[in-house]
Amino acid sequence: MASDQSLAATLTHTQRLQCEGRDIPWLLNQWVERTPDKVFLHWSPFDLEDASWTYAEFQQQVILVANNLAKSGVIAGDKVLIHMDNCPEFLLCWFACAHLGAIAVSTNTRSVARDLTYFAEFAEVSCAITQPTFARLLRSSAPRIKSLFVTDGDVPDSEENEFRPFSELLERSTAVAPMTRAADPWADLGIQFTSGTTSRPKAVLWTHANAVWGAQVNATQMRLRHEDCTLIVLPLFHTNAQSYSMLSTLWTGGTMVLQPRFSASRFWSVSARYSCSWASLIPFCVKALASQPVPEENQYRFWGLGAHLPEVQSRYNIQTIGWWGMTETITQGIIGDIDHPGPRLSMGRSSFAYDVRVTNEANELCGVGEKGFLTIRGVRGVSLFKEYYKNPEANRESFDQHGWFVTGDVVRFDENGNLFFCDREKDMLKVGAENVAASEIETVIMSSGLVSECAVVAQKHDMLDEVPVAFVILSEKIPRLLNEVEQEKIKRRIIDHCVSNLADFKVVRAIHIVDSLPRSTLEKIAKNELRDRLPLIVSASS
Repeated sequence: MASDQSLAATLTHTQRLQCEGRDIPWLLNQWVERTPDKVFLHWSPFDLEDASWTYAEFQQQVILVANNLAKSGVIAGDKVLIHMDNCPEFLLCWFACAHLGAIAVSTNTRSVARDLTYFAEFAEVSCAITQPTFARLLRSSAPRIKSLFVTDGDVPDSEENEFRPFSELLERSTAVAPMTRAADPWADLGIQFTSGTTSRPKAVLWTHANAVWGAQVNATQMRLRHEDCTLIVLPLFHTNAQSYSMLSTLWTGGTMVLQPRFSASRFWSVSARYSCSWASLIPFCVKALASQPVPEENQYRFWGLGAHLPEVQSRYNIQTIGWWGMTETITQGIIGDIDHPGPRLSMGRSSFAYDVRVTNEANELCGVGEKGFLTIRGVRGVSLFKEYYKNPEANRESFDQHGWFVTGDVVRFDENGNLFFCDREKDMLKVGAENVAASEIETVIMSSGLVSECAVVAQKHDMLDEVPVAFVILSEKIPRLLNEVEQEKIKRRIIDHCVSNLADFKVVRAIHIVDSLPRSTLEKIAKNELRDRLPLIVSASS
């Protein structure tokens, strides 16, 4: 035990030394001083002309936004909600919060009113920046937010300065001066809400050290170079784009091309225009690109995916590497190698930056080919998130007595050490790139008053991986003998209730009315039996 504690203390000291004297404003300033005229960001929207920012131009606008946020009352430690689809303003606000010492709370734009109320109140948000599309929803959901800035466009009409134009944050009322404050790696940086097994998402809190660590490890593991250019099509409010793509680029002084979202029809033209050399994608993107003509040549060295797919190299002459990570790990805890990617569907091998183990129910190490629980160990606030904000119970339950973080994923490894994803121990679904807690959907369905019991399970989908469906026992208040038309009306009412209270990707695709639910020996619902009843959904585009 003493030796374990000594080793843990040494690891903590070593990782903290990696981050001393460094934070996000420091990192941006490094490239402003060294390569001020190099392009940091290309913005390629769908309906407007492209725009670009050099490192120096980007920093100037970040400081303008930071100065004007401060004039509006934002101070160090305040929470600023950033509720936007991919756009340059998202990046400017995120970096401006880092400059001020405020905490950027980035939220999923597919959230409904119920979600936004929870995010704003739980995180105690004082200021928010959003787009016209979401302005009214955000204001009505979170009326306590003092200042709500809305990006240029059709800003909703309002009374008593209900909405403030984003242009106010770019006003040059003060001189744009370089950062002068000392770097603080241990200051809080950002919050992202992530689904867990509970009915409400957990708030994952990062420090500046987390971001610096993630940036460095990302770039090292992917062997990125100063001349690299990445295409960002995944949402910036998630760790994948925020850490894997944005922070990696910042570490190397590279260039990034940002699009509002993934577009199969625009992918190759934009990639060619800016000579993109790598991208972080999800399997959905690869499947969607199958409908597009194969370009004669491209500049991509690799695509990072959830698993190594040799067929992609055969089709596009682009190497793929698998990887695994979580919001809580900031970077990849498991990753493939571009020169040694391993077998098909492998996630890769354990990262040099973490301790990784696979154990059985007796907490013993698994052997080759055995399925086991994935746990990972690092340093809180550096290589692992600082904490679940305002959630001591979740912080206690997520780590064992030796500091291993319990991921909830089930994996196996082969005789050569390659790791493969198998399942989720927790009751979670993977809908496209989104993690969804079955319990959250079940809570909403039960609140409809139409059912006495329900079970939400994943149905396999050829494009989205999984989609949620529900098996329900109707409430005793509803007549037992319903004809087909009446049953369909009840199903529609349940789905409509989900639409009103859940983000669209969490809404159940189908309702199955049953008289009883299968049970295990412990009287728990045997969800595996329910999943086995469901055929693969093949989308119309397949």
